[in-house]
Amino acid sequence: MMEKLQNDAVALLKELITISSFSREEDKTADVIEAFLQERKVKTQRQGNNIWAYNAHFDSSKPTLLLNSHHDTVKPNSGYSRDPFSADVEDGKLYGLGSNDAGGCLVSLIATFLYYYNAEDLTYNLCLAATAEEEISGVNGLESILPELGVLDFAIVGEPTLMNLAIAERGLMVLDCEVHGKAGHAAREEGENAIYKALRDIEWFRSYRFAKVSELFGPLKMSVTVINAGSQHNVVPALCSFTVDVRVTDAYTNEEVLKIIKTNVDCTVKPRSTRLKPSSIDKDHPIVQSGIRMGKQTYGSPTTSDQALLSIPSVKVGPGDSARSHMADEYVYVQEILDGIAGYVEMLKPVITAGTL
Repeated sequence: MMEKLQNDAVALLKELITISSFSREEDKTADVIEAFLQERKVKTQRQGNNIWAYNAHFDSSKPTLLLNSHHDTVKPNSGYSRDPFSADVEDGKLYGLGSNDAGGCLVSLIATFLYYYNAEDLTYNLCLAATAEEEISGVNGLESILPELGVLDFAIVGEPTLMNLAIAERGLMVLDCEVHGKAGHAAREEGENAIYKALRDIEWFRSYRFAKVSELFGPLKMSVTVINAGSQHNVVPALCSFTVDVRVTDAYTNEEVLKIIKTNVDCTVKPRSTRLKPSSIDKDHPIVQSGIRMGKQTYGSPTTSDQALLSIPSVKVGPGDSARSHMADEYVYVQEILDGIAGYVEMLKPVITAGTL
């Protein structure tokens, strides 16, 4: 059974690579994933370009584990020396756009779901979700179907981590700030310079240190990255606007950070979004402990994924290497996929089977 699941997973990934699936344009890969599951007698549900399914013996009295990864890709960069949709295998490497991020993870989770699909004695339900728009943090991906999935208790998010366990992930807030002054002639003592007023707040963003420090990430980080003011050399500017990139750690929620910022600065602060939340899972959680027993390392991930949209404990883990994501001539090792499937199955066994499978 395992060998067939592994072979089918690699074949599925090869097919997915040959199909363009840029964010918001994933309908054809959604079709393929849907057909793949239905051919194996899995009842699927679909909304937009998102496909999900539950194990055959779903029991509403049991908790539910979400298995999630995405099938959209970025666009190939100009450094590609080979066809990004070729799905060639050379020296054990499966080349192609999305092979590593996150195709290898997706097909490995699908195979893992199928491995447990017909089991009658699981302690958890399984919900498999192959979702869209992850690469652009789009609103029509995982976030759009969460209300349809029912109550979820924890999640495995498939992203390339060399099968190590990212037990926390930074959140992200982008803040648009404005300082208002009063226009005047630069040659006379008139007006109120918005740039000078903004400097006080910019210095606060540069130097402020939050009281709580994350064990995994260290201090929360804020960076002023864009500034705009003034129209001509002899006019005192009445408006100065600037942008702040805030990387939130698991020590705070986005809302807590925003409240602290607004309490300490005079400028108006408008977050573009607070939806990309920091996430974490307790190191003592059974899935983490299962991975540790297998020799996997734990760490805090600096990159953002669909994990940021979940309000439940979640771990990010999958075959492939994050360093290859979005690179020219992207690839994943075929062996990484085979080992990833076996690794997911082994990691889940003591958690969802109570040792009975």
